[in-house]
Amino acid sequence: MKKSLLLLALFPALASTYAAADEGMWMPQQLPAIAAELKAAGLELDPNDLTELTEFPMGAVVSLGGCSASFVSPQGLVATNHHCVYNSIAYNSTPENDLLANGFLATTMATEVPAAPGSRIYVTKAVDNVTAKIIDEKTDALSGKARVDAIENNQKALVAECEQDEGHRCSVAAYYGSLEYYLIKQLEIKDVRLVHAPAEGVGKFGGDTDNWMWPRHTGDYSFYRAYVSPEGKSADFAKDNVPYTPDFHLTLASDPLEEGDFVMALGYPGRTNRHRLPSEVSNTFEWSYPNTVSHYTDTLAVIAGATKGNKDAQLKYASRVAGLNNYLKNRQGMLDSYAQSDLLERKKAEHAALKAWATSTEANRDAYAADLEAIEALLQQQQAQARADYLLDNARPRLLAAARAIYRLAQEQTKPDAERKAGYQERDLPRFKAYVTGLDRTLDVAVEKALDLHNLSEYRAQPKAQRDASFDQAMGLTDGMTRVELIALIDSWYDSTSLTDLATRTALLGSTPGEFADSKDAFLRAAVALYPEDRAAEAAEEELAGKIQQAYASYMRAKIAFMQSKGQAVYPDANSTLRVTYGNVTGRDHGTYDGTAWTPFTTLRGISQKATGEGEFNAPQAQLDAIAAKNYGPYGVASLDSVPVNFLATLDITGGNSGSAVLNGKGELVGLAFDGTLDSIISDWDFNLNNTRSIQVDSRFMLWQMQMVDGAHHLLEEMGVKQAN
Repeated sequence: MKKSLLLLALFPALASTYAAADEGMWMPQQLPAIAAELKAAGLELDPNDLTELTEFPMGAVVSLGGCSASFVSPQGLVATNHHCVYNSIAYNSTPENDLLANGFLATTMATEVPAAPGSRIYVTKAVDNVTAKIIDEKTDALSGKARVDAIENNQKALVAECEQDEGHRCSVAAYYGSLEYYLIKQLEIKDVRLVHAPAEGVGKFGGDTDNWMWPRHTGDYSFYRAYVSPEGKSADFAKDNVPYTPDFHLTLASDPLEEGDFVMALGYPGRTNRHRLPSEVSNTFEWSYPNTVSHYTDTLAVIAGATKGNKDAQLKYASRVAGLNNYLKNRQGMLDSYAQSDLLERKKAEHAALKAWATSTEANRDAYAADLEAIEALLQQQQAQARADYLLDNARPRLLAAARAIYRLAQEQTKPDAERKAGYQERDLPRFKAYVTGLDRTLDVAVEKALDLHNLSEYRAQPKAQRDASFDQAMGLTDGMTRVELIALIDSWYDSTSLTDLATRTALLGSTPGEFADSKDAFLRAAVALYPEDRAAEAAEEELAGKIQQAYASYMRAKIAFMQSKGQAVYPDANSTLRVTYGNVTGRDHGTYDGTAWTPFTTLRGISQKATGEGEFNAPQAQLDAIAAKNYGPYGVASLDSVPVNFLATLDITGGNSGSAVLNGKGELVGLAFDGTLDSIISDWDFNLNNTRSIQVDSRFMLWQMQMVDGAHHLLEEMGVKQAN
């Protein structure tokens, strides 16, 4: 296991002995602790140089706020996955100009189009440990909601101070179960434009059938460009804005990538759960994920039925459908892997050993025993509440959610900015504006009515005692209501609402609470009526969350000490902050798929073999013609007698890593991470080095497609690629 900064600080003698590199996602500043392992694996750069976030190569790596990306030219060109820009492609698509199907290539900077509202590129500038400022002596003495409020106030103060540097977005991230906190400062680039995306038959080739599968032949890449004001400052979209000049950008690999080669992924992994307690594992895999699979399956069916024959509605929901399908297959894959594993039994045994150690001495009992008991009871309480609220949470109409958020904003805006709830401060207004703007191209009334009917029918099937009386009253739901009456009620909501109008939604962002009170809009009226209950429920949640935060931090403190007592170390779970993971290009000798060995590379031949001309395997004819003619250009590999498309590696990645730059030992770009294999995605909870394989789109395929098929010669030139035939 890998060594965390916390453990290195507490137990420095272990740094050289136990910093084994077999799993985990490293904070850049940790890499010197595993310098020997990195060098042995094939890294040619100095590991100490990788700790500097404003130097190469870290200075070229960016976040899209849910996906990872990297600068690949001095003119702010950003490479990421096709599925990471999917919403922007859909947003700019119309039935008459379907960019999803046909792809998009801006022939000049002037023809690049704005990304979907709210799109951002975040360039990390600094990361500082601020634990002592978040959990000071006064805060540490508090519990429950008082503790949550104190932590939030401390976070807001640090963020406000950090964001005095105009154009930057700052946040505070928690590590090790909230034992440590880091302040992260990022340049927020607001003018993001779509530059190039291949046709859906390339960028999403194989669709949901091939998702999480191997062999894979998906050209999952696209390009954004970052723009700033003429003065080089972060600015909203404007015609006179200019391309951002990054301090560093990645260059394409000069040497061919081969089996066994060192690779490392630089990106922003979302969440892993390898330190969860047994009760959390049980609740997740035996209740939460099965219900999620059922709900997503139903939601997809409803959307498919409601959008049938309506091209505009299909485009509006394309991104949501893609996301739901991705999560659905992910969760089902985890459930299948869990059913074949002994994960829960091992977790129980590990936790029993921890509890035995925590009561083995008087010092341990005083330090850890009470909190280990407390966390179990608190988690049970939290899980019970989540189960009770599950159908209600699904039943709330989408426009009701919008109305509640807008009305909450109006309430918070009556307070001084520093006293507002996080998420409703002045710094958050651009996100609200992007949200209400984006609804225009992501919402269709007929589809929302169909979803509401399904979800409310599920909710109303519960016994009355299990339903929320305030919600029922606010929305006009009555006992014994027939399906026909429910449909009529839903119709009346949408007949009365003006939230489907962009101008109305935008105007509401500046309204006072009093202006909502007399509204005839069903969703706005309900938001006002539910506000007191919403705040009471939030206070109860925060009371419980504060107790859990305190107990969970103590649990992690105990786990670290326990593992140290056995000569083991603890690495931090992923939390959407910049991480580095490394491994090697390799297949799986013991893995088969339809009788085919898991070789490390797939090639263009597989595209031709899979192509059907329709549906998920609708490869563009121009691409198939180039493959048939063996037009490989300089990107062909003699040993493969083709161009590599995707490759496997032993990189420890998860959601959020999509679009991560994958570099070779010299720090050159060799691909983009975009997926994992179905039987290894449970590694979010239970890492298995033998099974874990990440899937990357090979940079040679990207360049081949751009040169030989799409004619993106100007972009290749911009990236410094020599375009020999």
